[in-house]
Amino acid sequence: MRIVVALGGNALGDNPSEQLELVKHAAESIVDLAADGHQVAVIHGNGPQVGMIQNAFETAHDNNDKIPGMPLPECGAMSQGYIGYHLQNAVTNALLERNLAKKVATIVTQTIVDENDPAFENPTKPIGRFHTKEESEQMIKELGVRMVEDSGRGYRIVVPSPKPIDFVEKDVIKSLIDNGVIVIASGGGGIPVIKTNKITGISAVIDKDFSGAKLAELIDADVFIILTGVKRVAINFNKPNEKEFSSISLRDAKYYIKQGEFGKGSMQPKVEAAIAFVNNNPKGKAIIASLEEASLAIKGESGTVIG
Repeated sequence: MRIVVALGGNALGDNPSEQLELVKHAAESIVDLAADGHQVAVIHGNGPQVGMIQNAFETAHDNNDKIPGMPLPECGAMSQGYIGYHLQNAVTNALLERNLAKKVATIVTQTIVDENDPAFENPTKPIGRFHTKEESEQMIKELGVRMVEDSGRGYRIVVPSPKPIDFVEKDVIKSLIDNGVIVIASGGGGIPVIKTNKITGISAVIDKDFSGAKLAELIDADVFIILTGVKRVAINFNKPNEKEFSSISLRDAKYYIKQGEFGKGSMQPKVEAAIAFVNNNPKGKAIIASLEEASLAIKGESGTVIG
């Protein structure tokens, strides 16, 4: 089968040495799928990593004005390369250990969004560290970012989070998968771009699970699997009456979202992304499962099937 795997950025660590170790676990799960004969594309989060990169440039600029501040699209591109290198290195080593003759490639991916997406009218995603009013005014002038005062602690950049609609490198990604390459693509949701008579990067963040769902849809994936820290989707999470699901219908999933069962900052975006994939690709299957049990989830022995 053709499978798109979504990995959380928090599962990759907060610094290079930590990430080098953690990606080995992700690599084993990815190679398990490849060893079973599946075509695999991987998308990963980048929240901690892109924040680290942006903070480093901001701190350097504060101490030396000859060092420029770095716009968010460029920070996202750097995170794609940095995480992609670690992932493809770990996957390559795991393939070598199993004597599997497969190749791995990372594609720095530009994700097309609609310039009329309502998210642009209401930037809500705070990123980076806190700044003084004077610093924020300078950043607005130099970088063209939006800043808001945050609970009396200072000013932070806020950016919109538009929905992905396409990928500039879609055909390249599909061609590589067709030829048996394990592809790491659209890291962090991809670099947000607007497509008019040219392609222009914008300051925004794209939810990696929605980006993964869209990529899975557009490359005709059979399965979109979101790997996380729990084995199955549950309601009443961490309560005595917790209930796990091996499968859940679209109707029930939407009902539980309305009831606030999944948590807006945790499981809910994953369930919503799974719903989006199934709605746009009725022949496909969406699964949410633990990182360690990806292969079992594909076989129907773990995880939660949405749809």
